[in-house]
Amino acid sequence: MSITEKDLYRETPVRYLGYANEIGEAFRPVIRKVFVHASYVVAVGYVLADTADKSRKQYAKPEILGGGARGAAIASGDTLLWQMFASVIIPGFTINRICWLSKKVLAMNKVKGPLGKWAPTALGLLAIPFIIHPIDHGVDLVMDQTYRKYVK
Repeated sequence: MSITEKDLYRETPVRYLGYANEIGEAFRPVIRKVFVHASYVVAVGYVLADTADKSRKQYAKPEILGGGARGAAIASGDTLLWQMFASVIIPGFTINRICWLSKKVLAMNKVKGPLGKWAPTALGLLAIPFIIHPIDHGVDLVMDQTYRKYVK
């Protein structure tokens, strides 16, 4: 990738497709499950597209620069693992638990009506910007100590 070339999957609004499942999880209390599941299809589709892109670009490089089949396999593994944990699994679980806990707290306090119905969704949506960078950083640290350490 040249210095001026932008990474479509990391440096453009396409990146937000990886967060589709967090939106789905935030809306879980008020929408049908089929839409939540569809949000995961979008997020995993994004992950697979990014993985294919990184693999293709790495394969095209000369082997002495880490390209070829081995380089593509390493890039594919790195991208797939990182994206699945940082974009789908950990944030989806986190938003799910935030919404679940807020729904339980509201029920314990007998909050009903529109507030009781929509507050968990609002809290889930509001949490998304705050969880992204810590999760990305944490996944980077784990990947650096595991996968990336062993494939070099």
